[in-house]
Amino acid sequence: MNKYAIIDIGGKQLRVEQGRFHDARHFALVQHMLTPNTKISISRVLLIRHGSSINFGYPWLNDAVVKGRILHGSFGKKLVIQKIHSKKKTRRILGYRENMTRFVVDSIHFGGKDLNKF
Repeated sequence: MNKYAIIDIGGKQLRVEQGRFHDARHFALVQHMLTPNTKISISRVLLIRHGSSINFGYPWLNDAVVKGRILHGSFGKKLVIQKIHSKKKTRRILGYRENMTRFVVDSIHFGGKDLNKF
């Protein structure tokens, strides 16, 4: 693929392309606002590649926006934590699943232009 962007979301950096869905954790401070088909725009864009041109931000690109919509909430893979004290003969097993939000990228804008139109 020759058109993609790298965004900073939920403490991680994701490589996003138009039409693909991605999972992000800690997407918003208010979880009840994340209903399906909610429009989102992400302005923390680190890099945009369009064909042979690559634009870097320091730390982010000022005039770049990734627009998309939320598909649904989901859970991540279950993490199991085992604490074993061998001399005391005690064991404790904990586990949790992280809340994730699945979103799809509709368009990537840079400099006021939609890169997917070219």
